[in-house]
Amino acid sequence: MSIWQLRLSILGTLALIIGLSTLFITVILMWLQIDLLVIGIFVVVFNIAQWLLAPYLIDAMYRVKEAKPSEHPELHSMVERLSQKSGIKKPRVMIANIPVPNAFAYSSPIAGSRVAVTSQLLSTLEGEEVEAVLGHELGHLKHKDVQTMMFVSILPALFYFIGYSMILSSMWGRKSDRNSGSGAAVIGIVSMAIYWILTMFTLYLSRLREYFADRHSATIVDEGPRKLSEALAKIQQSTGRMKRINKQAGSFSSFKGLFISDPDRAETDTISIAQARGYATDSRLVEEVLRRRVTGADRLMELFSTHPNIVKRLKALQELT
Repeated sequence: MSIWQLRLSILGTLALIIGLSTLFITVILMWLQIDLLVIGIFVVVFNIAQWLLAPYLIDAMYRVKEAKPSEHPELHSMVERLSQKSGIKKPRVMIANIPVPNAFAYSSPIAGSRVAVTSQLLSTLEGEEVEAVLGHELGHLKHKDVQTMMFVSILPALFYFIGYSMILSSMWGRKSDRNSGSGAAVIGIVSMAIYWILTMFTLYLSRLREYFADRHSATIVDEGPRKLSEALAKIQQSTGRMKRINKQAGSFSSFKGLFISDPDRAETDTISIAQARGYATDSRLVEEVLRRRVTGADRLMELFSTHPNIVKRLKALQELT
């Protein structure tokens, strides 16, 4: 997929989510002939508050601390250099003390922009691979993916609250008003169905933005496709191995959409890699992943994931070499 095809897919998905939401809300309002403004305002305010305060919540959950330049000079140097290449202001550099190798970018108007790597990532990857991961995360900041995903997440949430409130209304409303109750139940069920449809489109948009951020890293990092491919393969394999032997490694996925790699998929993907134990080189591990056949079950699981299938993702990077 070319860069312009990827851009068009992202814009098309956004337009589809917004268009479907507008259409369904209009139909529901015409059917109900009531004002759902209160529900709409509540959902919007809740999501905006979550966006504004999320960086502080993430810092607390993932034990994130700012990386001191004196302790991590190379990390700061990488972020500074790649930020200049990206044409963005250098974000705050953070370290997350969680037992999985990963990285994420996050921001809000009151907290500013931040890029975080886990301490386990620094011990798992080589310097050039860390650089490629940082290039990916800075791509998210440049493309304003945090703001975009916050906006589109409001729309499924709106229908979830409409559906939930309508179903409750039909269950606990006055028995004398049976016609109204049955109508509310129908609207509630339809709204929940719309919620699931929009959620699937939102997940698809999330996967597209991962491809887009991968491309960004490939353009600003020397030999970016190779470095990022090796980084992603090692992150996936290491996370899967850690989740099998360390129960804590499976308990940090509340904001998994932020991560460069989905920790929930790591264990399954690692098991299905052709027993790549004791691989001689990083390139050999990438080859092992690329040999995998993407099955129908893999494609089905990908539909419910925030991240692309690892094999498809590495193949897309190979096309950029």
